[in-house]
Order: sequence, then structure tokens, then C-alpha cells
Amino acid sequence: MDNFAFVIHPLNPKQDVARKYPHLAKILPTPLIHFFSRFWPPVYLSHVTGVRSEATGKEIEGWLLACPFTARQMLRLPPQTAYKKIVQTGHLAQRLGARILGLGAFTSVVGDGGVTIARRLNIPVTTGRSLTVAVAVEALQGAARRKGIRPERATAAVVGATGSIGSACAELLAPGVAELVLIGRRESHLAQVRARAEAAGVRLVRTSTHIEDIRRADMVLTATSAARPIIRPQHLKHGAVVCDVARPRDVSPQVARERDDVLLIDGGVVDVPGEVDFGFDFGLPPGKAYACMAETMVLALEGRYESYSLGKQIRGEEAREIAQLAHKHGFRISG
Repeated sequence: MDNFAFVIHPLNPKQDVARKYPHLAKILPTPLIHFFSRFWPPVYLSHVTGVRSEATGKEIEGWLLACPFTARQMLRLPPQTAYKKIVQTGHLAQRLGARILGLGAFTSVVGDGGVTIARRLNIPVTTGRSLTVAVAVEALQGAARRKGIRPERATAAVVGATGSIGSACAELLAPGVAELVLIGRRESHLAQVRARAEAAGVRLVRTSTHIEDIRRADMVLTATSAARPIIRPQHLKHGAVVCDVARPRDVSPQVARERDDVLLIDGGVVDVPGEVDFGFDFGLPPGKAYACMAETMVLALEGRYESYSLGKQIRGEEAREIAQLAHKHGFRISG
């Protein structure tokens, strides 16, 4: 049977560790979880069954594995240290017989975006970011239309525009909006994304290093690696639609509590075709997966055991291709 393996890691240390080790999570304070994550071995979480293509009827299986580093450790440790632990997790996938490995959350962005990890393993690797980009843009456009916003007449903002996901989202959004606002930390890096958006056909584009400038936007897509909330209620225009694909989330919980005029969606989640059983609670309702995880499944359903979405720049044509394949097999944006 065709198959895959997918790597996750703790984003919320207490909550996520409790999913596998409930008693340990009660005993250990968060600082110790961060500390021990450096020495914990890769963890087998579950066997995934029931993923079935709507187009071909083909069924695949998979495995969920955990790289123990927390999000904070992924950001703070030297890339070579992170590579070593992720590769160890990849070796576990190889021993299980996996034919392709997907990297989730910060395992996909650390260092060179999966390139080194793929070189050190004997199976292909995908970061899943191409499908994440395609799903996020499609979800934002669809939600805007349902709210009465016409994207072609709207101002859209991309927060974290200099990142791999943000820059690709900017490219896909560019030809379909009236104005694009690119938000990032460095103006010099924003100039490169601006050129990419202009090449894609944007009518008007602005750049900024200030989060407050998203207040002009009817549509906001945020995909930073800040690992903490950076968008608060006062930053958003009345009636805005916000798609948050960052893990951990960029949008503060205050937005949901205080801004009932704002539509906040999670653009990185899809419904999986078939009667999928993940065998482990990784934080989503039954039958749903993160888009990066779904990309790994799509490649397995296609029998395309090749590395995909590697490197620091995601190509628009890859995002469009994997989105077409996902639709073909029955993956749909989650409501």
C-alpha cells in the first residue's frame, strides 16, 4: 500500500505534551518541557488509516511522528541541532517503511526549508507549504466573497510577506485584488516581494514595516514565524476578513472576543477524503488535517515519491499544481 509519514512537534508545550504524556505534562513546568525537549528521542504517535481518493478509490496509510523540540527551541537552537533531531525522526519514518516524509510547523522552515533534511534521508521530503499557500489564498478569497467583499475591488494585506509562505501568498493574491499591502520586518526584503507581486500583475502595491498599516485592508492573510500573537483588535478594519495560517497563531484571541464584525478563519485546514482515522488527537476535529499534512497525502495518492516544496521560496506554479491534485482526490477547504 502507498504510504507517508508526517512530523509534528509541540507548539503549545503543556497542551501538546499532554496529548501524548498527560501525567508528565501535569508534573513538568513549561520551562522544563522546553529543556527536556532537547534530549527526548523522536516519538511514534499513531498509524493513520482510511485516506481514500474520490477520483481513483485508492487508499493509503501513514504514520504520525513527533519531533520533540518545542517551537521555542526550534527558533532558538542552531539549525544544525534542529536538523539532527528532525533527521532522527526521519530515520524512524524510514524504519516504519514510509515512502515520503512531510514536515509540519517549524520543522519545515528551520534553516534552509527542508533541503538539508532531504539530503540526509533516503526518502523524499515535502514541507507541505505549496498546498498551505494555495489553500490559504483560496480560503481568504472565498470568505471575502461570502462576506460581501469583492476581492478585485478590495485591499489585501499579507503579514509576514518576506517569509516563504507570505511571499508566495502575495504572488497568488496579486492579480486578483485592487491593492496589496506587504508587511514585513525589513524594507530591503520587502522590495523583493514587491517585485514578485508586480511580476504577477498587481495593480497597486505598498510595503510597510508597521503592523498598524493593515488597518486599511479588507482582507488580511498572516503567516509569520513570530510564535506569539501580533495582530490585535485595534489593528483591523471594520468588517475585515482575516486568514491566519501561522502556527502558533498570529491573531490574538482578543480579536474573536472583541471584534464580532471581523471574520477570522483558519485557512490552513482541509477536509480529508475517505473515513480517515488519525489515531491521535493533534488538535483538529475528526476528518480534518493541516494543508501541509494534506500535501504529503496528495503526493502519496499520486504515487509521486519526490521531494516537493523545498527551499526558502515557494513557486506559484507548484502551489497551483498541488492544489489541482488535491481537488482531484477530494481534499476540500474546511468550513
